[in-house]
Amino acid sequence: MTSVLRALPAALICLLMFRANAAQPPRPAYDPLKTFAPLTLPEAVNRYRASDGAPGPEYWQNTADYEIHANLDPDAKQLSADEVITYTNNSPDRLPSLWLQLDQNTYRRDARAVPANDRPRGGFTGGFILESIEVEQGSKTLRAQPIESSSATATPEPPAAGSATAAPRYLFSDTRMQIQLSEPLNPRGGRLRLHIQYHYVIPGVFGDRTSWGRSRNGEIYDIAQWYPRMAVYDDLHGWDTQPYLDAEFYLEYGTFDYYVKAPWDMIVAGSGQLENPQEVLTQAEMQRLEHARVSDRTVTIRGAAEVADPASRPQRSGDLTWHFHLENGRDVAFSASRAFVWDAARIRLPNGGQSIAMSFYPAENGGSDAWGRSTEYLKHAVEEFSRRWFPYPYPAAINVAGPTDGMEYPGIVFDGVSDRGKTLFWITAHEIGHTWFPMIVGSNERRNAWMDEGFNTFIDVYESEAFEGGVYGPKRDSEYSAGGEPAETILKLLDDPDAPPIMTRADVIPQKIYHTVSYFKTAYGLVLLREQILGPERFDWAFRNYIQEWAFKHPSPSDFFRAMESEGGEDLSWFWRGWFMNNWTLDIAVQKASYINGDYRQGAQVTIANLGQLVLPVIVQVNFQDKSSTRITLPVETWMQKGAYTLKVDSNQPIATIIADPDRVIPDDDRSNNVWNMQTAGH
Repeated sequence: MTSVLRALPAALICLLMFRANAAQPPRPAYDPLKTFAPLTLPEAVNRYRASDGAPGPEYWQNTADYEIHANLDPDAKQLSADEVITYTNNSPDRLPSLWLQLDQNTYRRDARAVPANDRPRGGFTGGFILESIEVEQGSKTLRAQPIESSSATATPEPPAAGSATAAPRYLFSDTRMQIQLSEPLNPRGGRLRLHIQYHYVIPGVFGDRTSWGRSRNGEIYDIAQWYPRMAVYDDLHGWDTQPYLDAEFYLEYGTFDYYVKAPWDMIVAGSGQLENPQEVLTQAEMQRLEHARVSDRTVTIRGAAEVADPASRPQRSGDLTWHFHLENGRDVAFSASRAFVWDAARIRLPNGGQSIAMSFYPAENGGSDAWGRSTEYLKHAVEEFSRRWFPYPYPAAINVAGPTDGMEYPGIVFDGVSDRGKTLFWITAHEIGHTWFPMIVGSNERRNAWMDEGFNTFIDVYESEAFEGGVYGPKRDSEYSAGGEPAETILKLLDDPDAPPIMTRADVIPQKIYHTVSYFKTAYGLVLLREQILGPERFDWAFRNYIQEWAFKHPSPSDFFRAMESEGGEDLSWFWRGWFMNNWTLDIAVQKASYINGDYRQGAQVTIANLGQLVLPVIVQVNFQDKSSTRITLPVETWMQKGAYTLKVDSNQPIATIIADPDRVIPDDDRSNNVWNMQTAGH
């Protein structure tokens, strides 16, 4: 998810501690026993989650398969559907009830998200209207009955004891629904089906992540979070039922078959493979689409001149039903409009695999400086991410221009209709990058937004460098951190005593610093880990292994930390504690330097101090007066027992300056103490 970063607080504090004895020199704030203390990770190692950060020998997760038949009514601004969920309980536990997510209820006036967020909603709907719920379990199909209570203090009457045919019951709780089963669902393969009929009013642009809006040739409907979805039952929390307040999603994997009935003159773009092109496309469009599947150049499937031409549709009245299929998905979304221009190109994947990049946008937003290049951007991003990290798993990658600005779903992303130039490139790469986090690596966004937004922002950095030699980059340089945000932004965050650490529940992080914490500080941390701590060779091996092990599974933060340590070959507890679990600062200072016995030919002694609680490897550059230089790297072990270290510099000529972190790659809180000028100091 991408949106505008708001202003940050700029409070600056200095943390200096002094010894009680005034005769003794001041002691730096840094305490090595605090930084290098033993670290107990939040989630324990057990038979489900192994010590090397991989899934354990008895790891399990449940599955949810969906068949949905939906009807889009643009006149009523309503979507209605029949849904069948096949739910399989692979856990070792009997489940007496099921929990589902009803995200459309966040648009109700009485939603818990309304007082929880400081942003005005801008509009409301009635949320999901569920017409019927049936539970098919074993040989019985029973209609579920609502649990109704006449007052807040009344206790719902339980079903008759021992009644095997008692009807299942359901209750609503904001954006959740519980179905209390007649019989518990058996462990290790128990299966049932839920049959749900429902409808809802589609929110306007206030919907943010799903909405409808207008373009010159027709309305655009970006449809997401559009069906009741199974909550996750896992080994960490049982049913993970956090309400939908604003943080994103945590969903089970499964297979999707969904059918969208829409007016004849609409084009529908959806997650997965279009299964019935012969029913919804013209012969010319099918031929162009097949051409695009083998073309590295963008091919027009439906051009601007065809948008208002009835001949661009296979029939002239009524409705058409579009059938899509997706495997190994955790969600699906679609977009529909009469206004869409459509183009596409082949995606080349590792080991000879292929997919297809497709863009859908209004004609007025095309052109070589805008959406006319969307497919090119999409193709490059998917190919680069696949080459670097893990092959793209879906049959198509789709970018839609519409009212929903910057939102990702498996195989399809919604971006702003007015985006252009480098903004369109960046947002396209970022949103399709979410395929890797959290669509492939299925982390819990409701709890740990940093594991999808931050990881995704991190891989964006290298995509910006790779595209056309960095024409839209850099996304960071000496003045910028990962994600394109000024390094000063990160430093202000570290200096803010009220700023939460990265490992804070997503909904608790204040909106004004949400992006800085979850996106940019996380991404910058991974850049530091890759380029300053482990090095690209060790980091890339460990990171790829983490993705491979947790593809289409649910890792926790502890799984990631253990995986990077085990395959990266480094105890990183000091880094997890300082950067992710706390908001500690780093302040490296060149405190003094002098020639040994006053003779530069005997070398020099240089004292480097760590004045903050965070530690990192530090490069010290010594510049000599003849313009030559040498570099010395101080590893993190330098700070294991002390806050200051005196290094010996061998030299046979006078020194000009000594600089800590000469490339400005670490988040040093105070750079005024990073340079020592030997001539100014009187040497």
